[in-house]
Amino acid sequence: MHYRDIQDFMQALEKRGLLKRIKTEVDPNLEITEIVDRVVKSNGPALLFENVKNSSYPVLINIFGSYERLNMALGIANTDDIANIIHDIIDMSKYIGLVNKIKSIPKFSRLLKAFPRKVKDAPCQEVVEEPDLDKLPILKCWPKDGGRFITLPLVITKDPETNMQNMGMYRMQVFDKKTTGMHWHIHKDGREIYLKYKKMGGKMPVSVAIGSDPATIYSATAPLPKEIDEMLFSGFIRNSPVDIVKCKTNDLYVPANSEFVLEGYVDVDEMREEGPFGDHTGYYSLKDLYPVFHVECITRKKNPVYEIN
Repeated sequence: MHYRDIQDFMQALEKRGLLKRIKTEVDPNLEITEIVDRVVKSNGPALLFENVKNSSYPVLINIFGSYERLNMALGIANTDDIANIIHDIIDMSKYIGLVNKIKSIPKFSRLLKAFPRKVKDAPCQEVVEEPDLDKLPILKCWPKDGGRFITLPLVITKDPETNMQNMGMYRMQVFDKKTTGMHWHIHKDGREIYLKYKKMGGKMPVSVAIGSDPATIYSATAPLPKEIDEMLFSGFIRNSPVDIVKCKTNDLYVPANSEFVLEGYVDVDEMREEGPFGDHTGYYSLKDLYPVFHVECITRKKNPVYEIN
């Protein structure tokens, strides 16, 4: 099965007893992550913090924190099945340009149903507002972190040469109400697209989706060849197309089921010190200079949840 959005998956987890609601007020500054650290180490459930200090939005966390929840999220029996799914779509992607000639071939029916579908009305645009990142319950995770970080963003850019969109996941340190860092490592596709814009000069359009259906979130992290669109891959996992909608302030398309969308740009001539950050390696990554993302608009659902893992 596939899930409409992250709240649909959240409800499915709760029905199976795999999610707990926390009604006590919690602080997004270190307290939430300290609680979750203990829960993860004890193989505990996903958590929904309903009362977050200084924010009107609940925080959903640890939804992918066990093999059971991960398999459930992606509709698979075993995580090893993902390798087979990636192999299949890489193999079939050679024939994307021959769509009309292969419609009758059963092997490709799943691929044909995977192409993203453009829509005009989207849940993620029910509310359009001026940017203010202080309203979001963005967490500070570890005591020596450089600040608050968005750690599960779907960062969407477009290659100016091929016109193909890319969706990746790169941490974003919040600098103020309207700006964040954009942690593009040298080997990442987002960085390669950024360097193309840098040669051109000016501003690079960027949109960031926070919260989507599980398959789309996973697809932003999947080790895919550059020629395979991440939203196509998500549709392939879901066996159902991902609805996408054009942003309000740029020409990028984002998952229509997102909880929040940050629309903006990166000025290719601007860098700022980012970090440190307590990384998955068990150590703090060092400070360094990274591009700056400017938020021009925030769109969201009427009743969104802020999702992090």
